[in-house]
Parts: sequence; structure tokens; C-alpha cells
Amino acid sequence: MKFAKILIFVVFWGICILSCTNSAKIQSEIVNRKEYKEKLEGFWLGQCIANWTGLVTEMDKIGNIGEIKTGSFYTREDWGKKDIPNIWGEEKAYLSPTIDFVFKDTNEIWGADDDTDIEYIYQHLLHKHNTLFLTPDQIRNGWLKHIKTEEENYLWVSNQRAFDLMQKGVLPPKTGDPRKNDFYDMIDAQLTTEIFGLYAPGNPEIALKMAELPIQTTARGNAEHIARFYVAMHSIVAGNSIQTKESNKDILFNAAKEARKLLPDSTYSAKMYDFVHKQYLKGIEWEKTRDSLYERYQVQQLDGYTITSRNMHCNGCFAAGINFGASLISLFYGEGNYQETIKIGALVGWDSDNPTATWGGLIGFMLGKRGIEKTFNRNFSNRFNIHRTRQNFENNGIDNFENMAEKGMRILDNVMRHEMKATFDEETDAWIIFK
Repeated sequence: MKFAKILIFVVFWGICILSCTNSAKIQSEIVNRKEYKEKLEGFWLGQCIANWTGLVTEMDKIGNIGEIKTGSFYTREDWGKKDIPNIWGEEKAYLSPTIDFVFKDTNEIWGADDDTDIEYIYQHLLHKHNTLFLTPDQIRNGWLKHIKTEEENYLWVSNQRAFDLMQKGVLPPKTGDPRKNDFYDMIDAQLTTEIFGLYAPGNPEIALKMAELPIQTTARGNAEHIARFYVAMHSIVAGNSIQTKESNKDILFNAAKEARKLLPDSTYSAKMYDFVHKQYLKGIEWEKTRDSLYERYQVQQLDGYTITSRNMHCNGCFAAGINFGASLISLFYGEGNYQETIKIGALVGWDSDNPTATWGGLIGFMLGKRGIEKTFNRNFSNRFNIHRTRQNFENNGIDNFENMAEKGMRILDNVMRHEMKATFDEETDAWIIFK
């Protein structure tokens, strides 16, 4: 009798162990390389469309605080109407005579911009050095080789200051130290590091480890928190979008909720996130939320947002904070729809090509290149000219999204192999990640 009880006990636990083992195998994540590559192509195409669309309205509207006054902000009704000059008196009619999407046909070439080109450099350096974690010397040498020094170099605020320091021999992360870089809380890091999230789908810890030094090259404080938020979002979305049948809206919103945990509750970036999110949940129109954001942070300087008191050029229109708030408006009110998100991002104000490029790239990744083309019912150019803004790349700087995506895949392969300990299935050309 006693033996029988022992036998039953052993069998029972054996079944439990086997069940758990099988469950773990069933609950695996599969990353099909062909499908993921097409998503990375969508990332680059989505970024380019959104970046150039946002450039039409970049710095057209920054409010009426300080020496530069730009009048009432744009509203939804301004989409399709004539673009007005920005704070430098520049008209963007060469991009589009009206506030509208900017496209490149298959016989044309997309030009690099500061919202895409340093990400391109970081990917190039990761691939060139066959590494997942760039060193201070690799970043400095890469910047010095590929960024122009004596002509327009498409760097501003913290990126420019970091570059100046690099030329004097200073290495990251000291280039982003507030004691050396007084622009440490500007927008720069959040537009140069999002791509790291896509190299580690579903594993933001690894993505953030890869992105830590690139982020700290130009950012500290809230600017660093915000950049980490974007990297984490890209990683979480990349993991969820290949596994779930949830809507793009749900995937994005769930990822934002998770990434919010990286924003320390005491910081203005966390409070700004909570403010915009609550306004959205209340059903308040995005234009009114944007107006309230401006009033709350740039006029009243609440929640520790003191940019206005610093009397910076254009009232800190390049600041990480106000542009983060604008970005969140386009994220929540766009609700995962590519076109709607980019429209709001272009109209919301300030450095409008930044949020458009950020969400355009991420939603573009979710849709994939074919999905974007289906969205607009047309084909686009797949060629990219990195030499519009940078230098010293092969083929006179002309690249294409397929090649750019393939480099991204090789980095992802290394992440899967060395960091995520995934198993590669040659038959299906897929990585299997056991939870």
C-alpha cells in the first residue's frame, strides 16, 4: 500500500514536470528572419516618409513665449493648406507646397536627415565591428569619420556639443555630462537611438544595455529617461507585433504602459506622460491637449519643467521635454493608424519631424514595407542617400532599405545567439526563443 502511494506520487510529479516542460516549449516565441527583415525595411521606409512629412512643418509653431512668437498652433483643419515659414523664415515648398505627405517615387532617392542618419551610423558601427556593445572609442571614431566638420553637418544642440567635445579628444559618456555639455536635456538622444530596441524584440533589458552608451553620448536626466522610454517601446512592440493578433493600437498602448515604468515618478517626463494620457482618456481633442501641454509646461512651468526660465533660443524648442509631450499626443490620438499618427505629429508643433519619424518608423516596422505601400496604395523608392547629411560611406553614400535591413538582421542574429540564447531552426529560417 505504501509502495503504491509512493508510485502514484512519483507518477503525479512526473506528469507535472513533463507538462511544465511542454508548456514552456509551447509558449515559445518565433522570429521568422524573412518576415522580420521585411519589417525592418518598413521601419526605414516608414521613418523616411514621416521624417520628410514632418520637415514641412518643423518649427513652424512653437508658441508665444520668448523672443520668437509664432501665433496660434496648427489644427486638424490646416492639413492640406499652405505651409507657413518656420522660425528661421524658411518655407518648405520644395518639399510640399501644402502641409501634406512627402513621397519619393521608385525613380527617386530618399535623403538622410538628423532623425535617421545617426541611427544609420550606429547600425553601421555595430555591423562593422561585429559587436553588440559599442565602445567609447568606436562611437567617437565613427562620429569623427562620418560627420562633416567644415560645412553644414546637420547637428544641433547636444549632438553638436558632443561632436565638438569629441574633436577635442573627449570620449562618451563624458560628452553628455552636464558639466561639459549644457545641452544634455535637449531632444538629441531620443531621435538617434530608438533602433536599438528592434535588435532585441521583446527584451528591452538587452536593448537598453546596447543603447546605454549611445544615449549617454548626448543625454542625461529627463532626456535620458525619454530616450530609454523610446528604446523600450521599440523592443516591446517588436516582440509583441510578431506574436500577437492584437490591433496596432493595443500593441502600442500596452508597450507605452510598460515603458512608462522607466520614467521615474518624480520627473517631469513621467508627469508629462501621465498628463497627456489622462487628457486622451477623457476624450479631449488633441488640439486642446496640445494647447494645455503648452500652457502647463512652457507658460506655467509646472512639474519641474523650467526650460522657459533658462531663456534659451526659441524658448527651448529643441528640448527633450516639450517634444516628448508632443510626441505622446501623436501616439495616443493616432491610435496606431500610420496616416493619422503622422498627420497629428506634423501639426502638433515644435520639432515636428522628430515624433513623426519616431512613430513613423515604429508603426512602419509593424506594417512592414508591403503594409506601408498598401496603406498608401502605391510603391515607394527603396534607395537612401546617407551622404545628404553624412560622409565617407561606400557607393558614394547610396544605400537601399533591403541592405540596411539585412545589416539589422545580422545584428539581431548576434543578439539572439549571444544574449537571448535562442535556438535557430534552419528549416524554417527562424529563431525560437523559449520563455
